[in-house]
Amino acid sequence: MSAAPSRNTIDKSEVAKFEAMSAEWWDPTGKFKPLHMLNPTRIEYIVDQIATKFSRDRNSLKPFEGLRFLDIGCGGGLLSEPMAQLGAEVVGADAAARNIPVAQIHAEKSGLTIDYRHTMAEALVDEGELFDVILNMEVIEHVASPQVFLNACAELLKPGGLMLCSTINRNPKSYIVAIIGAERVMRWLPIGTHDWAKFITPDELSVITKKAGLTQLNKRGFSFNPLLWRWSISQRDLSVNYVTASIKPLTATP
Repeated sequence: MSAAPSRNTIDKSEVAKFEAMSAEWWDPTGKFKPLHMLNPTRIEYIVDQIATKFSRDRNSLKPFEGLRFLDIGCGGGLLSEPMAQLGAEVVGADAAARNIPVAQIHAEKSGLTIDYRHTMAEALVDEGELFDVILNMEVIEHVASPQVFLNACAELLKPGGLMLCSTINRNPKSYIVAIIGAERVMRWLPIGTHDWAKFITPDELSVITKKAGLTQLNKRGFSFNPLLWRWSISQRDLSVNYVTASIKPLTATP
């Protein structure tokens, strides 16, 4: 008999990369500068999708009150904190142990209560955790098995729950922009941060999302304009950074 496939999707070499940079999460000019630049655009998409799905007034003080979020691969908390500020109950999980105290200290200084944990999606499944929303942002290209990882995320969603998943497309343009441009020319990231072979095309993500039992609602691109030096959401340009919204059906499909 063949051995059962491992449910541990942690890629130790990928974890080591982010642990080495953990102290710089909240430095907007440091190694996470690209994320700080992208973050307002990510938040704009996230807030719009959640407000629409759960019929929330995004102009209210705490529009996400009563919703339970998982920020998987939370890093230093760049997304966990804004979601907590909007009223969500947030669990921030990361496989890199050094990220957790950085996130905890910053949340305390910001007066926010966030449940940060050094753990992985598969362990949360074993613990019986369930969430209304999962933020799965810039993580899937760093795991050992995208399908097993997404299966675990699907198990963590309540029926009717929403998962937002962003990653990087795999094509010649993304190699030029994300590897050569971001790492070697602009030096926004340390060389070797990304592995182009692990990037995932939108079609591939659609397939593994469906196999995980989720229904994809939409795809959008995060497009960077070097002339205006800003990010925007694009309905058509998914050539490099892109994001998807998917729901877990209320009833399982046969």
